[in-house]
Amino acid sequence: MKTKHVIFLSSMIVLSACRPGTKIVYPVAEKGNTVDSYFGTEVPDPYRWLENDTSQATAAWVEAENKVSAEYLAQIPFRDQLKQRLTELTDYEKIGSPYKKKGKYYFFKNNGLQNQSVFYVKESLDGEASVLLDPNTLSDDGTVALSGVSFSNDGKYLAYSISRSGSDWRELLVIDLATGQHLDDHILWAKFSGAAWEGEGFYYSAYDAPDAGKEFSNVNENHKIYYHKLGTPQTDDRLSYSNPEEPKRFYTADVSEDERLMFIYESGAGSGNNLFLKDLTKPGAPVTALTEDMEYTYTPIEVIGDKIYLLTNYGAPKYHIMTADIASPRLKDWKELIPESEAVLANAQVIGGKLILTYEKDASHHAYVYTPDGKQEHEISLPTLGSVSFSGNKDDKETFYVFTSFTYPPTIFTYDMDTNLSGLYLAPKVAFRPEEYTTEQVFYPSKDGTKIPMFLTYKKGLQKNGANPTLLYGYGGFNISLSPSFSVNRLVFLENGGIYAQANLRGGAEYGEEWHQAGTKLNKQNVFDDFIAAAEYLISEQYTSREKLAINGGSNGGLLVGAVVNQRPELFKVAVPQVGVMDMLRYHTFTIGWNWASDYGTSDDSRGMFDYLYAYSPLHNIRNDGTPYPAVLITTADHDDRVVPAHSFKYAATLQAAQTGSAPKLIRIETKAGHGSGKPISKILDEYADIFAFIMYNLQVEMQAEK
Repeated sequence: MKTKHVIFLSSMIVLSACRPGTKIVYPVAEKGNTVDSYFGTEVPDPYRWLENDTSQATAAWVEAENKVSAEYLAQIPFRDQLKQRLTELTDYEKIGSPYKKKGKYYFFKNNGLQNQSVFYVKESLDGEASVLLDPNTLSDDGTVALSGVSFSNDGKYLAYSISRSGSDWRELLVIDLATGQHLDDHILWAKFSGAAWEGEGFYYSAYDAPDAGKEFSNVNENHKIYYHKLGTPQTDDRLSYSNPEEPKRFYTADVSEDERLMFIYESGAGSGNNLFLKDLTKPGAPVTALTEDMEYTYTPIEVIGDKIYLLTNYGAPKYHIMTADIASPRLKDWKELIPESEAVLANAQVIGGKLILTYEKDASHHAYVYTPDGKQEHEISLPTLGSVSFSGNKDDKETFYVFTSFTYPPTIFTYDMDTNLSGLYLAPKVAFRPEEYTTEQVFYPSKDGTKIPMFLTYKKGLQKNGANPTLLYGYGGFNISLSPSFSVNRLVFLENGGIYAQANLRGGAEYGEEWHQAGTKLNKQNVFDDFIAAAEYLISEQYTSREKLAINGGSNGGLLVGAVVNQRPELFKVAVPQVGVMDMLRYHTFTIGWNWASDYGTSDDSRGMFDYLYAYSPLHNIRNDGTPYPAVLITTADHDDRVVPAHSFKYAATLQAAQTGSAPKLIRIETKAGHGSGKPISKILDEYADIFAFIMYNLQVEMQAEK
């Protein structure tokens, strides 16, 4: 790719305040003359200057855009009422599943509206809890989040990671659990890493310190695994593994509980990962490659005796369980323990000496107990269609699971494997009436006839008259499933007669690797067709109409929304792309964007791949011929170093400059926030009050007082 030299100036002017129902005057973004050449095709990039997230010009544009958006949103008549109701719904005690370590129980709890959940410990399940770590004390505004915890295997120490302002960068710190005091250890510039304990220290993954001012945009290269010994400075940490020949790959470590084995994961150049093994009991032991193909996923579940249990889709697109002997651990010597089934094996754990397997059937979870030699004992009865996650230790029969669904808040159950009985441990008390709602699952045909599942949640007694406000949500990528989940953010919409529709598009993991591959690279249009077909189904079946239909998606789902709005602008009334991948020609040049090439391909790969990406890239396919677009609210954040905000900045500037009708085209840019993880509740409430106020106002939904 070649880039022509460019010099330009930028200016931003807000000419008047904007109000709903009046003509919006957007900030003026100066156009530069940058042009890139791809295989002989010249592609203008007039807003390249917005990629510089630290420039004064970009800062002025962000301020001007936020001013226009804030004025529009503030004048929606029911915006404050909506936020008040959203706050009431959010204000309930949220408790995570207990985790047992060395006889003590650890769990997260949020009293209701705390910005960050607090980490507690207690001596027994019915004992008094005490605070071990409160991340709310780490910042005045709740923007420092606790992003991970890891106990040393002897139970003496806790390593935890924090994230600042939503960034993917992590800092690691250590607490002495006997005293509750912090040690002096402090690790910087870790990323995509936890702490894998061995002896008096732990392994972690990090990058070299980035250039000042480019922490959130520069490409991340040369991921390395270090060993940190407690009580020593980070500068003394030992480099344990790196691969300078492959700078654009991830390397992370895990250690077996008995500290005999270290597993190293290599990813970033395919749909899966490679797996390496090192014997920690033998000084100087080499790192042994167990696999050689990153198109498959290889995940160690547990080490029991001299046997390694693994979850993999190698030789089984819907996954199976295999075992390896430590003495001969290479893939060629693995043996199948539990074969592939019709449902997708989504997760596997060893608890109380038995395997608990979670399968996904039509995007909903089913759970089973197996013996270590692969024989099924029980199916665990779950409350309804939904999602489940288990917690427990390898050698401890005490088991908990969390179950949730669209109108079923995350509820903790105990589970007895011997009797196959569940008991309610803790149910949250949310201020809404779940018995008034129902969820159905439908299957609709996509453009090529493929049947696509979709969940619909709404108030009982709904009339299929084409007049129901509907929010259609999708993702469709990276082998990620959209299973049923609970979110208070959607409840206000449901309470006011809305339908929430969640489509399980190709590109996800709902039906295994074939389903995933059917939505990647030169098959990506299938994902857009699936989403468009979902909208057409909702309209044809009289659930809603074009005038009452909004669409939403985040990250890869933001790309989805941007693409389908360009392809079928007449089909939707409102579109909300959040933290979206909008520039498909340059996404791989920022931070860890190169890691997405296994799903997308890149504009550098070939003429054919460039042509395909260029044909659907949201930024490059905005119409400018007077075709009316839906009302659009773009959201991003200044510390998003996963999908850098330049994607949304350039997309918004292009959309506002185009001739796409009079519906609002706004961008909401959050400060001191990132891709979404760790965002404080105060910012979440503000963001979703704005999003749903925008959706409901433009769908002409009048908010009713809750009875």
